[in-house]
Amino acid sequence: MTELLNSPLHAEHEKLGASFTAFGPWNMPLKYANELEEHRAVRESVGLFDLSHMGEIWVNGADAAAFLSYSFISDITNVAIGKAKYSMITAEDGGIIDDLITYRLGETKFLVVPNAGNADTVWEELNKRAEGFDVDLNNESRDVAMIAVQGPKAAEVLVPLVEDSKQEAVFGLDYYAATTGKVARKYAFICRTGYTGEDGFELIVYNSDAPELWNELLKAGEEYGIKPCGLAARDSLRLEAGMPLYGNELTRDITPVEAGMARAFAKKEADFVGAEVMRERAAAGPQIQITGLTSSQRRAARAGSEVYVGETKVGTVTSGQPSPTLGHPVAIALIDTSANLQPGDAVEVDIRGKRYPFEVAALPFYKRAR
Repeated sequence: MTELLNSPLHAEHEKLGASFTAFGPWNMPLKYANELEEHRAVRESVGLFDLSHMGEIWVNGADAAAFLSYSFISDITNVAIGKAKYSMITAEDGGIIDDLITYRLGETKFLVVPNAGNADTVWEELNKRAEGFDVDLNNESRDVAMIAVQGPKAAEVLVPLVEDSKQEAVFGLDYYAATTGKVARKYAFICRTGYTGEDGFELIVYNSDAPELWNELLKAGEEYGIKPCGLAARDSLRLEAGMPLYGNELTRDITPVEAGMARAFAKKEADFVGAEVMRERAAAGPQIQITGLTSSQRRAARAGSEVYVGETKVGTVTSGQPSPTLGHPVAIALIDTSANLQPGDAVEVDIRGKRYPFEVAALPFYKRAR
């Protein structure tokens, strides 16, 4: 059995009494004292996450933008410097290998952030696809840490720790924008991104700087009731926000068309891996689609639960649990488009052999006030 990798913040998590779980090849905090309190802290004030299991792949060179546009479904050539784009990397058959974020730091300099469980696969795929392109690839996934500050008070916690000359720029960052600067005297790549449905920032720093920065952020957030948050809270937060999780909603068995991402390549003229299959699929229309479900009763659907209309199975739940914010169960399912379900339509979900009433709901379930 392969030994799990520990985050550079592992010792800090142990001091805070974290419970751990395997996520891909990593041993990461599942929760600290109470995952519901962690969830509510992010919705109401601020929470702190260790995301050091995420991948970080640098792409440099004259052909960097064209190479990434060929490798991903989105056009990366039109990403402005200092901005980011959410995209997907697919196989030749259109199956989703991973969903990821690409940041543009310069005309020929990009940072790709894949998911933890797929980082090695994405690295291998990019190296295969680099032939014929003037690019240099550098995998720093094991060399750097990522820390996320998420919640309505995220800026109040982070900005005072930023070097004076960069505070205004960091405070004014748009969503999906990035810059660099010192935070608590540590050099950091600072992104206004997140996976919680709240305002927030993600910071990439060298492994050796991560523990001190983590503790400085906890100290700065004390007056706001900051809580360290584990993967359990991250999952419930992203579910409420209607954000897909690779391995649940996104897999090699579906294409970006079924995932609602056909718009990403609708106007893209350049060739990319999987283009022929996906354009054909988009023209024909998806046979399944990601769909939200809610219920007023108390039993929560879980991944694998089957969805019915009458006696006809129309789909399968991919994620589900009680919503701490909304006070009732929510779920995401892959539903047959032939069922022609619309928000408000009634369905039933089989939970341990008994069917419970749910209804179709628009995603996201939760949207923060602006």
